[in-house]
Amino acid sequence: MQGPRPVVLSGPSGAGKSTLLKKLLKDYENIFGFSVSHTTRQPRPGEVNGKDYHFVTREEMQKEIDAGEFIEHAEFSGNMYGTSKGAVQAVQAQNQICVLDIDIQGVKNIKRTDLNPIYISVQPPSIDILEKRLRDRKTETEESLLKRLTAARVDLELSKEPGLFDLVIINDDLEKAYSELKEVLLEEIKKTEESRKS
Repeated sequence: MQGPRPVVLSGPSGAGKSTLLKKLLKDYENIFGFSVSHTTRQPRPGEVNGKDYHFVTREEMQKEIDAGEFIEHAEFSGNMYGTSKGAVQAVQAQNQICVLDIDIQGVKNIKRTDLNPIYISVQPPSIDILEKRLRDRKTETEESLLKRLTAARVDLELSKEPGLFDLVIINDDLEKAYSELKEVLLEEIKKTEESRKS
């Protein structure tokens, strides 16, 4: 694949990935782009096909997966989700660094492709702090909160596998976490800025 190396961001819900990404996108406007994932679930109110997700049927998605068109895919609560090669290439074609926000299973799937991204795991300082952050959001039912915490424990355990990530950021101080993130991406950011000038 041509263009800047993509970035795979992983980590449990509440670790601070979205906050770090927002800062990055604000500081480096137009340098980063998101690949638009595919899903077989129904659009929620206000979601736009091709912007929020590519909404497809299970048959369509399975056909493309079988044809090797997906970098990674998974199933959650009866719906399929995935990242197609085309979605990443669309971002790279804009000369942007493609950002993929992917769970640990997706990370392992991508390791088996030729994508060659920079793998970054964003983690909370502890499960207790993660629980507090999730509770403070007030967006979860008790049941979904406990599910997220269980998933987070598994995620954090699996992410200890040597060589899985190029960088593990423990997000206990947002500014410090952000500067670590920027530092690992600086080379790709510079390359992207350079190639735009030429």
